Parts: sequence; structure tokens; C-alpha cells
Amino acid sequence: MIVLINPNSTGTMTDAMLRTARQTVPGAAFEGWTSHDGPPAIQGRADGDAATPPLLRLVAQAATAGAAAIIIACFDDTGLTQARRIAPCPVIGIGQAAYHMAALAGDRFSVVTTLGVSVPVLEENIRAYGLAGHLGRVRASEVPVLVLERDPATATASIVDEILAAERDDNVQSIVLGCGGMVDIAQQARGKTSLRLIDGVRAAAHIAAAL
Repeated sequence: MIVLINPNSTGTMTDAMLRTARQTVPGAAFEGWTSHDGPPAIQGRADGDAATPPLLRLVAQAATAGAAAIIIACFDDTGLTQARRIAPCPVIGIGQAAYHMAALAGDRFSVVTTLGVSVPVLEENIRAYGLAGHLGRVRASEVPVLVLERDPATATASIVDEILAAERDDNVQSIVLGCGGMVDIAQQARGKTSLRLIDGVRAAAHIAAAL
């Protein structure tokens, strides 16, 4: 059993990420858990701090339930270090999984995320993972997380515009889609860019199943 834990309280986002994980690795047994005591979306450090305590309680429950691996399904990798101290199984953040996959796929990648408030957190994580030398830029599309669900057409257009700007200006081979709510963007953007689009949920699902 691989437990995918959404640190925010938006259950429809959990459902979309769980569907994506199951489609990505059909032979693995994924469960999706929602942190109902977390904020509705995690946008920046303050939201991540608020989301961490209830997330860690779920990590402990998943470990007790015998999870073979746990996926922290927030692109900020909320609570990842603390979660690894609690769980005896591998704990994988969708951000870290995506960055490593992008670094394997080419020399350089850029990240397209939601709001500017998230950029410092993602840049800090990339440095901590030792991948700063592979980074072109972390770009904010200025699309709030919940707009990805409420108005997907408008959100997708803004995100694709930022992907195309990265393709033009950043000298990268890949774009990391910097939000768990972007699981459908790669399909919608196909044919509009020559860059490889890497989604963290799919990356984490592959790595969790392999481990």
C-alpha cells in the first residue's frame, strides 16, 4: 500500500492526484488521504507551517497502518523532513521527485508554479536537494491553487503562457509543473511546446512504486 497524503483540505484535489497515481502505475495499490485539518490550499510558507502538524499525524497513521511508501502530495514538500523522522518507510515529496526526474532528463529545467509567494520556498528546496545548478528559473503563473479547479481553462492558458516564456528565455530542456493541482496540464499543453513537462505526482508514483 502506497499512501498519498494531500496536506490541504481540498478533497477533489486528492481525488485528482490519486487518479493520476493509479493511472501512472496501475499495478501499485495507492490510497489517497486528505488532511481535513489543513488549509484549503498551500500557498507559501505560512500555509505550509499551518498544514504540517495535521499532516504529520496522518503520516504516523499511515506508518502504523503498514504503508510501504508515503507520498507527500504538495509541491512545497510540506513537512517532508519531519515526516521522514516518523515513518520507517520511504517518504517522497512530489516536488523533490519532479526535480530529480527533471535533472535526469536534461541538464536544465525551469519550474512553473502558482503564485509568487511560493517561489522562495521552491527555490530553497531545490538548493537543499543539491539541484540549484540544474535550475533555470522558478516562474509564477499567478494562478491561485484553487483556480486550477474552479476555472481550469483560464488557469491552463496562463500556465501554458509561462511554459512558452520559459521555452523562449530559460535555455532548459524540461518544465516541472509546480503544483499538485496541475496533474492535467501536461495533457492539455501537449503539442504547444517542445519541452518535456514533468508532473510531480507521476514522478513520485513511479519512484514510490520502484522503492
